[in-house]
Amino acid sequence: MFNKHDIDRNACMLRGPLAHHGYDWWWHSFTAQDKETGEDKAFFIEYFLCNPALSEDWPVFGQLPENRKAGKYPSYLMVKAGTWGEEHFQIHRFFAWKDVKLHGEAPYKLKADDCFASEDHLKGSVKVTKDEAAMHPEWMCDAGEMTWDLHIDKQIAFNVGYGASTPFRIAEAFAMYWHAEGMKSTYEGEITCNGRKYIVTPEKSYGYADKNWGRDFTSPWVWLSSNCLISKKTGNVLSNSVFDIGGGRPKIYFVPLDRRLLGVFYYEGKEYDFNFSKLHLKVKTDFKFEEKEDVVIWRVRQENIHAVMETEIFCKKSDMILVNYEAPDGSKRHNKLWNGGNGWGTVKLYDKEDGKEVLVDEIEASHVGCEYGEYDC
Repeated sequence: MFNKHDIDRNACMLRGPLAHHGYDWWWHSFTAQDKETGEDKAFFIEYFLCNPALSEDWPVFGQLPENRKAGKYPSYLMVKAGTWGEEHFQIHRFFAWKDVKLHGEAPYKLKADDCFASEDHLKGSVKVTKDEAAMHPEWMCDAGEMTWDLHIDKQIAFNVGYGASTPFRIAEAFAMYWHAEGMKSTYEGEITCNGRKYIVTPEKSYGYADKNWGRDFTSPWVWLSSNCLISKKTGNVLSNSVFDIGGGRPKIYFVPLDRRLLGVFYYEGKEYDFNFSKLHLKVKTDFKFEEKEDVVIWRVRQENIHAVMETEIFCKKSDMILVNYEAPDGSKRHNKLWNGGNGWGTVKLYDKEDGKEVLVDEIEASHVGCEYGEYDC
């Protein structure tokens, strides 16, 4: 079942070969309200782990020319934080592994100085000045300052199936794995961002929490998710619903598959599964991404033997960041990876009945987390 939690998949996966050539991250995104004005502001926080077995006394940056020349791979904990919308930014803080305390088994716990992450609590701070950002392009970030103290309630999970199961993890069958332990989550606490305070409340946080790990990324890279949903059929808020779409072009044993996506809509307790790895469902997927002058657009149609989901999402480019990561081998091939948290659009759900598609609902989605990018070459 989609909503089955599996915190074993949320443990740290950097063991064996992946400790020498691998990454793992816990991603969190949510909405807060300005303490003074009440306006919404979308934020993200991520704890990104890379090549712990290659640790040195200081963080090792793969983008530094001298490290590339010496054949050194990146090795660090990177704490990424930032915001979308007006005055958007991404800022990074790096730790050498000797300064990190990690309990990698489930439930995980991670601590480095004042930065902390676990299944139900996030705390930390990142500060990068304009001079530092300009002097250190290897940090791959902007200038800004952010602190946070948040509690998490992960309510609905997306367990992607056998592809992330223990045998496939041990065999390192896929180049990139995914697990959404909290595709519908609530967050509660406080954020301070560039001097302004923001309050995070469960009922208006529209939160999301997942993880990716592996030895490489995917191209194209697709992600769409929201639990801020309203039925156009009834006009009601769908309080027990969430959709999540992710993937691109997975590699299994270094062989790339055709363009594939994993998708789910948990619709008021009923699960609509569009997981290509479940062969009995005969899932078909078509997706397109379009970049216009002011907006970017995702159009996804997913179909199985029981149902159809059609998703169309928009996001203003001025609200988004081009999110930065380097791979475990030190390469940076994603240099136009659009990433946002203020997307909006519609999702249409259909049941198949007697060879016909019968509309279940058309859903308005907002506060959509969204991502798309392709390798430079």
